[in-house]
Amino acid sequence: MTTVLCVGAAVVDFVFYLDQFPDKPEKYRAKSAKIVGGGCAANAAVAVARLGGKALLGARLGDDSIGDLIIADLVAEGVDTENITRTRGAHSSYSSIYVDDAGERQIVNYRGKGLVLDTDWFDDIPQLDAVLADTRRVEAGIAAMEIARARGVPGIVDGEAPVDPSILGPASHAAFSLQGLQALVPDQPPTAALTEVATTFECWACVTDGSNGVWYTAGDTVQHVPAFQVDVKDTLGAGDVWHGAFALALAEGADEAGAIDIANAAAALKCMTYGGRNGAPTRLQLNDFLKENGK
Repeated sequence: MTTVLCVGAAVVDFVFYLDQFPDKPEKYRAKSAKIVGGGCAANAAVAVARLGGKALLGARLGDDSIGDLIIADLVAEGVDTENITRTRGAHSSYSSIYVDDAGERQIVNYRGKGLVLDTDWFDDIPQLDAVLADTRRVEAGIAAMEIARARGVPGIVDGEAPVDPSILGPASHAAFSLQGLQALVPDQPPTAALTEVATTFECWACVTDGSNGVWYTAGDTVQHVPAFQVDVKDTLGAGDVWHGAFALALAEGADEAGAIDIANAAAALKCMTYGGRNGAPTRLQLNDFLKENGK
């Protein structure tokens, strides 16, 4: 089974669906609500597992009830949580999230307290086909990229703002959100910013921009892959699902352009479903969607 190590954030999301985002210090009533696991790396790991890969998660939690919820949900999804670091007395991370009628989301996150992420076990992983790290814990992200380089497998950085440049040094692939790219390389259009990243860090680079698609470096040029146009209900977790599907596709031998198509399809399917990462597709759903769209 193709194995992907995902390193970074694991949280619980308390999601509230409203007609529009609140703008006054008043009480608001949600149309519906869900409690769902979240976090960049954890969501990506769930996407990998649902698509048939083996997902290993390196994350940091407390020994509190929030941590128990996070672990239970990940185990139910088939994610390997054996090496998640749980620190006695620490507070796990969680988020309050509003989703409006357009499917856009507004997030308030508590990062937790006293959390530690152990990376000593990376060297003991018997099989490793790709590594994905978010930017929430720079030291762990660097260690993740270094083990990917040592094993000769893709090392992908999920470039959410803020992006510490040191995490990009050992990476083979940098996959930014538009906000993450603009934070790292301000005052430049995406194409110029991608070229600068690829040249400076000697890596492949791309930027995702929702319904506007993905731009990526190809030699001395920047190419574009359009997004699939779907009925968007909930964008929460779409970027994380994209990164998980992209990492798995590279691990399975796809080239970057092919992996983008697969990741775009996975993110589109997620956006068509309410409930954050609950919308991450299975491999059958993904393959059917790609065929329906001529891919």
